[in-house]
Amino acid sequence: MSLLIAHPPRSAYLKATEQPVDTSTPACRAFLQMLGVFAEFETALRRERQMKGIAKAKAAGVYKGRKPSVEIDAARALRKQGLGATEIVKHLGIGRASVYRALGT
Repeated sequence: MSLLIAHPPRSAYLKATEQPVDTSTPACRAFLQMLGVFAEFETALRRERQMKGIAKAKAAGVYKGRKPSVEIDAARALRKQGLGATEIVKHLGIGRASVYRALGT
C-alpha cells in the first residue's frame, strides 16, 4: 500500500507503507531514478536483441513480416471505377486510413 502525500504549494511525495520507500528524501529519489535508468537500459538491450533476431531471421528467409491486410490492387481498381473512399471501405471491409494508405502507395 502506498500513500501520496502532497506538500503545498507544488510538491508531492510517495511513501510506501510496506516498503522503505519515501520520495521526500534525496537518497530515495536517487534510488528510484537509478531504478528507472536500469529499466530503460534493460529495455534498450531487449530491443537490440530483438532487432538482431529479426535481422537473422530475415537473412534466413524466415521473417517476412505480417501479411498485408489490404488488397492494394483491389482498392486501386475500385478507385478507377469511380468509387470514393467510403464505398471502398464498405466494399473491402477495411478501415478508411487503410484505403488512403493503399491509394497513396
